[in-house]
Amino acid sequence: MSNSISYEQTLKCIMPSDNTILEKARQHWLQIAKPLYSLGLLEDAVTKLAGIKGSLSFSLKKKGLIIMCADNGVVAEGVTQTGQEVTAIVSQNFTRHETSACIMADYNGVDLFPIDIGMIKDVEYVTYTNNAAFSGLPLPKVSYGTKNMLLEPAMTRHETIAAIETGIKSVSLLKKKGYDILATGEMGIGNTTTSSAVCAVLLEQPVEMVTGKGAGLSSIGLEHKISVIQTAIEKHHPNPKDPIDTLSKVGGLDIAGLTGVFLGGAAYKVPIVIDGFISAVAALIAIRLNPIVKDYVLPSHVSKEPAGHMLLEALGLKPFLTCEMCLGEGTGALAAMPLFDMALSVFQQMPSFDDITIEPYQPLG
Repeated sequence: MSNSISYEQTLKCIMPSDNTILEKARQHWLQIAKPLYSLGLLEDAVTKLAGIKGSLSFSLKKKGLIIMCADNGVVAEGVTQTGQEVTAIVSQNFTRHETSACIMADYNGVDLFPIDIGMIKDVEYVTYTNNAAFSGLPLPKVSYGTKNMLLEPAMTRHETIAAIETGIKSVSLLKKKGYDILATGEMGIGNTTTSSAVCAVLLEQPVEMVTGKGAGLSSIGLEHKISVIQTAIEKHHPNPKDPIDTLSKVGGLDIAGLTGVFLGGAAYKVPIVIDGFISAVAALIAIRLNPIVKDYVLPSHVSKEPAGHMLLEALGLKPFLTCEMCLGEGTGALAAMPLFDMALSVFQQMPSFDDITIEPYQPLG
């Protein structure tokens, strides 16, 4: 792909992963000296990664986590337990190595890239890699938060596409830095509200079926959150056949940025790992915009949010982990990273049946 980051050009240049390599990877798994298909979904993951990389000899050594940070105007309606100031506090903590994602990333050798795509407060970012600070990605803020979707559309279509292009560019920059695989994360008070709204529209499901308590709402608070989402959808009539329209009217800048990350992964042939509910909504949008994007997307866990299973089913993906996690920040995607490493090690290092002079297992249907 060229250096262009245009949303329209990105959609046009996305090509399927390498089917020839995919078949070679499947055949290689059959030759490894172990019971056939015995690593289950992990075999599928490595096969998919090989197709993305266009080779059986690839590395996942350099890993990154893109965390889109943004505020949501709908917080003014009391749909969260905490205020918008928490977005900036937690985002600043990414730079201080004081979040769950930071600790898990360190354990897995993953570099963090928090991006202020739309916070109401400016935060100076220093991105961490192997405990050494260096300048973060040079990406501009799209706006200082979204509008209150109960009163007006959250974003203009122009702002939505600008945020998507920021996500695309983030993948482009990290591809140039040699990153082999990228995980998705987010930080933004109110983003389970926006994600639930987008999910309800795109999956054409009742709001109450896809909306959870987020970061600790009471049952009464949940009822209010559902009511706010329902009212916003009824007021703005987002078009389920037009993901950009839906995203702009009832979504958020962080979701739009992550949508761009998934599109950028497909365009630049970088595997992108879904985290939980919010990034799964972004993956759904990206795949609705171009179905080939699915070739470049890997799941991680199934979120505890009510629509967690529903979204993965809609995407045709099976989770590797079922830990009842709902933290966000990319923690679920980080938890899955060691699984990919271990499976790839078996794929590349384990001897074949011929090597150990054992009659190979035969597929019996």
